[in-house]
Amino acid sequence: MADGLELENQVCFALYSATRAVTQLYRPVLDALGLTYPQYLVMLVLWECGPVSVKRLGEELALDSGTLSPLLKRLEAHGCVRRERSTVDERSVLVHLTAAGAALRARACGVPCRIAGATGMPLVELDALRQNLVRLTESVTAHKLTPEEGDQP
Repeated sequence: MADGLELENQVCFALYSATRAVTQLYRPVLDALGLTYPQYLVMLVLWECGPVSVKRLGEELALDSGTLSPLLKRLEAHGCVRRERSTVDERSVLVHLTAAGAALRARACGVPCRIAGATGMPLVELDALRQNLVRLTESVTAHKLTPEEGDQP
């Protein structure tokens, strides 16, 4: 039956499967650094941007504060970051790298190459895939679907 409901033809399932596989690929590499995958993403933003507000960090990573706060708490407990209230706006909390967090960057430098190599894809293909995924995310984020009549239970 070709009505579009075959699992193998679903973009969502291909994305889901790829996300799970890639995240699993990162696990042993990040375990050696003492980081989980979400913590690694937080560290990437901090290594690139320096101190940032919790709000901006959430925007960069598309995470809400309920998800981000426990991540930051664990990174703080591991001595990688410190949080402090902004002196300019007391409502804002800034996240700073500690010396240990900054030093961890040198140990993490090989991660992207190891992951890229493990994919078996040429770098040009990986970059094209990344660009297509960014475009897909932007397009999907910009659209809001509503239930069509007959689709509701």
